[in-house]
Amino acid sequence: MPETAASTVRLLLLDDHTLFRESASRLLAAEPGFAVAAHCGTIGEALQILRRKAIDVVLLDFDLGEGDGRQFLRLAKEQGFQGKVLVVTAGVDVGVAADLIRSGISGVFLKHDSAALLAQAIRDVMAGKVWLDQEQLQTALRTEVGTPQDNRTRPFTEREQQVLSCVFEGLANKEIAARIGVSESSVKATLQQLFSKTGVRTRSQLVRIVLEQHRDRL
Repeated sequence: MPETAASTVRLLLLDDHTLFRESASRLLAAEPGFAVAAHCGTIGEALQILRRKAIDVVLLDFDLGEGDGRQFLRLAKEQGFQGKVLVVTAGVDVGVAADLIRSGISGVFLKHDSAALLAQAIRDVMAGKVWLDQEQLQTALRTEVGTPQDNRTRPFTEREQQVLSCVFEGLANKEIAARIGVSESSVKATLQQLFSKTGVRTRSQLVRIVLEQHRDRL
């Protein structure tokens, strides 16, 4: 198969604002390696498209008028969608953002950012990274959830916590290595330890499980 076909990212845009949806579709269609398979304004239309077409990434507006992104996530999962979901929104409450992450999204992109940054966000999501506004993420990590567990053993070593912090910032292995002063192979080994401890296989899953189960102990 030609490299261009193998690496093409198939996109579905779900947004009830027609002007934004159409302009974003044109901009992304002009990006190398992207194909806008469809765009639509309702959850029902999006679910029908997912049944008919192979989609790699859904760009999902949170506030859809008839409902919100959480409804789409639940219904898409019920019908077997296994692609990535990047929420593209004017803004969501930090608690909602944490709920969305636990629901399985790969990130939250803010609409006031540039089209070039959106393209990068999609590429990062396809590479298994998590895309989050850092201010929102840090607020989420500071938010207390559940019962305090100060008496329990800290789940991660100091090195693992350093690497986790860099993963939350969206840094690649090489960048993490430079940040904390170790080799790239050491970073890969620490990531494997984190995957093993948390029972996950990807960075996005790691972020979700840490936010859900361990963020009050980091």
